[in-house]
Amino acid sequence: MIETEDAQGRLKNRAPVGVVDIGSNSVRIVIYEGMVRAPAVLFNEKVSCGLGRGIAQTGRMDDAAVERALAALTRYRALADQARVSTLYVLATAAAREAENGPDFIARAQAILRSEILILTGAEEARYSAFGVVSAFRAPDGIAGDLGGGSIEMVDVRDQTIGDGVTLPLGGLRLQDMADSSIREAEKIARKLIAETDVISSARGRTFYAVGGTWRAIAKLHMEETGYPLRVTHGYEIAPDAALKFCKKLIDGDLEKLRGIHLISSSRSAMVPYGAVVLAEIIRQMKPRAIAFSALGVREGYLFAQLDEDVRRRDGLIEAADELAVLRSRSPRHARELARWTGESFAAFGIDESVDEARNRDAACRLADIGWRAHPDYRSAQSLAIIAYSSFIQVSHEGRAFIALANYFRYEGLKNDSLAPEIRKLVSQRTWERAKCLAAFLRVAYLFSAAMPGIIPELAWRRSDNGAMELVVPSHLAALAGERPEARLSQLSKVTGVDVTMVIAEPPSDQRSLSAAR
Repeated sequence: MIETEDAQGRLKNRAPVGVVDIGSNSVRIVIYEGMVRAPAVLFNEKVSCGLGRGIAQTGRMDDAAVERALAALTRYRALADQARVSTLYVLATAAAREAENGPDFIARAQAILRSEILILTGAEEARYSAFGVVSAFRAPDGIAGDLGGGSIEMVDVRDQTIGDGVTLPLGGLRLQDMADSSIREAEKIARKLIAETDVISSARGRTFYAVGGTWRAIAKLHMEETGYPLRVTHGYEIAPDAALKFCKKLIDGDLEKLRGIHLISSSRSAMVPYGAVVLAEIIRQMKPRAIAFSALGVREGYLFAQLDEDVRRRDGLIEAADELAVLRSRSPRHARELARWTGESFAAFGIDESVDEARNRDAACRLADIGWRAHPDYRSAQSLAIIAYSSFIQVSHEGRAFIALANYFRYEGLKNDSLAPEIRKLVSQRTWERAKCLAAFLRVAYLFSAAMPGIIPELAWRRSDNGAMELVVPSHLAALAGERPEARLSQLSKVTGVDVTMVIAEPPSDQRSLSAAR
């Protein structure tokens, strides 16, 4: 029996960090594996305290809500200690900064948490929410809007550049209080305040990035309503017309009869109509290209802002794929070799790629061996499920589906797609064919490498005089040639439409030098 204190399911030499988020609606702790580009969540818990309820009328946080929040914070400190958290960051937003009894609450909370609490200004909250979107989407272009219980922060984002932002008192609890629980009055308030916001009017035709639990609840409900096959909120997109129509249904309809409402907590579902009011008005006035939902917000944005500039600029998708390869594959080095070799192979075959297609192919290669411990009959299905439902960032739903499908076909073969009918709905015909094409290359490579490093860089492509592609296998690797590799090359030929053969020969000297350098 193997006895070890260190779990192999976690990356070594990483000190957990925690973020406690004291919001107007909920108080939450999230513990991350480490301070890295794409941090994995070790623990996540929230308590809906409603600190912001009633502040619009009384100017104070409710005493019962305060005591409930302090009780949650007591537990969170104990959880942070249990998880060996190296640093605990504590952020407080609208309720704590605006309430008359906010300073007393903060003093008591700091004593419990044994950590300084950063009370974010509206501008800081907007900035960190925007950083969350920047960290989660590749080259975002639009408005990041973070809807909390007390306020909404909206800020312009272009790639990693964060522009001007604004804070409006349109959080779900605040809006409900200001409107005296009248949804029609809430619509009037939202219309007036958003109409006065230059950030929205200057961003027409771009994407609106919806951040916050209430808007994620709306995304989940829309997925249920439409039968969307991939229940992953992050990166989910809705066209503006469809989003506006659904928001109207949430505002005017009977929520209890809505499909999927049982998936939403009662405290959150009470805020859904008010979140729909704000989103609908933003859509009317911004006229965005699309609404994209983000699972990352102020907490992740705050951590992202603490990273070095060079780390912030790393590709979050590739970083996460690399980490999963370290945790689950037989050889991470082999996975990286596959990424390089398939890029060279696509170029040799004249298969063009966009920037995102190349990134997705790279990630698929790094993840190509994560299912090896499963039963052989289920490696394809397990790989597809792990990839499709992992918490990857900086990848679209279609890109996620491509990565999953490429690995599904890598195990299952190129003809049997019976286990992937739902995922098929997420991709274009081009993406579907690309997934099979990449799988065909992977199926060739694995028969030569046995999933171990050092072999793949020695395999080269050259075009023969008759236009066929030749896989050049060095003579010292001739024993790896055989019936199975020949059959896989035949499959590759059918997928690419190019005649493919194998030759045993010494590669050109420049190819040998390249292999040695690797």
